[in-house]
Amino acid sequence: MSGDNEEVRHKRVFSNGIWIHVAEKGQGPPVLLIHGFPQTWLSWTYQIDCLAGHGFRVIVPDLRGYGDSDSPSDPASYTVFHLVGDLVGLLDHLGLDLVYVVGHDWGATLAWLLCMFRPERVKGLVNLGIPYRPQSQQRPSDLLNDMFGDGLYISQFQEPGRAEKSFAKYDCVTVLKKCLLINAPDPLVAPSGVEIIDSLETPSSLPPWVPEEELQITASKFEKNGFTGPLNYYRAMDLNWELLGAWQGVKIKVPTKLIIGDKDMGVQSFGTLDYVNGEEFKSIVPNIDVVVIDGHHYIHMENAQLVNHEIVSFIKNLDLE
Repeated sequence: MSGDNEEVRHKRVFSNGIWIHVAEKGQGPPVLLIHGFPQTWLSWTYQIDCLAGHGFRVIVPDLRGYGDSDSPSDPASYTVFHLVGDLVGLLDHLGLDLVYVVGHDWGATLAWLLCMFRPERVKGLVNLGIPYRPQSQQRPSDLLNDMFGDGLYISQFQEPGRAEKSFAKYDCVTVLKKCLLINAPDPLVAPSGVEIIDSLETPSSLPPWVPEEELQITASKFEKNGFTGPLNYYRAMDLNWELLGAWQGVKIKVPTKLIIGDKDMGVQSFGTLDYVNGEEFKSIVPNIDVVVIDGHHYIHMENAQLVNHEIVSFIKNLDLE
């Protein structure tokens, strides 16, 4: 297999008015990997090596606000139009008209919208954990607060400075451990008067799928830049809701595989499994294959071998068409 012995290539690209750090490995058909919260390009290590080894060119940016990419302070600079625009600008800079896309968490949300806004740029999509959902009739922050109260992590992330202050009580390695290895009730709601980060257990040890060295490197990026950029994704949710009204009812027709961990937070509280197996989801995303596997939220790390198999087989099948 090609790519196994290659080094990861790094550069910064000026896209959509900011500098984006991007890592690349391998040669062949391009695959764009889009990370989620609170991670960086390094979270895709297992997929980078696998895909490069199978003859693909793997392109892995640090999203706006993360890692070695620029991190504007204003939440209004984190709308989905900014974020998807960053990705389109990156593809334009690299001279790539058509790519495969794999997204996780917030990266999955952006991947859905990339397929909605610019379907001619995406040959196939594999998303992890997050299904596409149509616009709600109610403002997202109000809807979630009505459903779960102020203790829901998304609700607590809305107020500028609140989560940053609570996160600052811990070193960044501890914050990442708490987030990556969540062992909390579903939904992720803190008791009354408690900050969500305080309610999460700190694991005494790391499982094999969380390499200590990579955790330290990722933590060093958050020590340098803080968490405001990543938290701004949540703070722009209501603004996104206002801006996306014109796309209500638009179908996502790109060939897609959705992989969900059966123990992911939200599977029960947000009705994820019922939704993705129902007619509404399949009517909005008609060319969809849903796969449920053993795992929690960070399945691309926890169950990397199976996730890699699902990604590679899906892409290779599309290549044959």
